[in-house]
Amino acid sequence: MTRLNSAGRVSLAVRNNARLELVVAGCVVRNGKVLLVWHKKHKEWLPPGGHLEQNESPNDAVLREVLEETGLHVAFTGRHHAPIKYIRNQLVTPFFADTHNVGDHDHCCFYYLMRLRTGKQSVTLNLSEVEEFHWFSKSDLTREGIPEDIRHICGLALAVQHSTDGWPR
Repeated sequence: MTRLNSAGRVSLAVRNNARLELVVAGCVVRNGKVLLVWHKKHKEWLPPGGHLEQNESPNDAVLREVLEETGLHVAFTGRHHAPIKYIRNQLVTPFFADTHNVGDHDHCCFYYLMRLRTGKQSVTLNLSEVEEFHWFSKSDLTREGIPEDIRHICGLALAVQHSTDGWPR
């Protein structure tokens, strides 16, 4: 069962007394590097992202969150399927998904591989949520402050983006 919690965020049914909230993250890749932001609340490097709002699709949420946190206009890089009759809105397939604990609740996160819509953009941070940004190469992902799971997921994003068709063979 899906419902809104007291903060207006989309939550899934509570299981074992642990609340599970839907979130998205955009792994924006440019020139062999992935964008991470220093998150004020969590005090660590993370891909831009956040919670789904009421009546918002994961696709719309990740585009909104990346724009809100970084000022960047991004597009999806990923598998796109041919239109199917009776499907109102076909969603982009995340390249990675997981559940993880964030203290008093869990997140179900969909990670999307993304690129800049145009190359002539500058990052403009939303300083109420994030303090700084950095474009990380694969070797940079060992930097302190990057959680182990994010190192793995961003490393995968770089590998997927590097392959010729956007997906590993």
